[in-house]
Amino acid sequence: MGELLLIRHGETTWSASRRHTSYTDLELTPDGERQARALGRLLAGRRFVRVLSSPRQRATCTAHLAGLDVDATDADLAEWNYGEYEGRTTADIHAENPHWNIWTDGAPGGESPAQVGARADLVLAAIAPLLERGSVALVGHAHSLRVIGARWIGLPPSAGGLLRLDTATVSVLGHEHGRRVILRWNQPAPPPSETAPAQATRH
Repeated sequence: MGELLLIRHGETTWSASRRHTSYTDLELTPDGERQARALGRLLAGRRFVRVLSSPRQRATCTAHLAGLDVDATDADLAEWNYGEYEGRTTADIHAENPHWNIWTDGAPGGESPAQVGARADLVLAAIAPLLERGSVALVGHAHSLRVIGARWIGLPPSAGGLLRLDTATVSVLGHEHGRRVILRWNQPAPPPSETAPAQATRH
């Protein structure tokens, strides 16, 4: 049975300022590009039977710079739709709604936790037969990947709130004694200042 790798995209201007970013299609910053290239060293030697990405360019660009060949984009890997809260920070939102919590309340005009959880379940159902042949990589976004991590181990979407996920990180999901487990979470890429050449990851 293969492993499932969750890869969060590199830094954007909005992720750097902690602004909620879903459908806004931002490019990576220069630091984000360096982070993405560094992921190539972290992924070196990995082989994947399938690489799927969110359609947003911050995800597809991260995959490309990390040396991954994306087989397809999947709208179900897009970030949580923040609706009216798109582009705003949690601190800004709390100034007018101090008790708001994305993990329990969802976003007005956007998605609820249950809706994001349903998308995560569709992704996991689609890749289940692929994992019987080898490892799969999913390149996406913080909140939606956190929900996938929670659903992998049978927890509700809201449990993703307990799984912090930084930019340009790799998390590994797998099995132990027939049970789904988290093998590694939120592993950063090697520092971008390292000069070792990246190795292309192929599948």
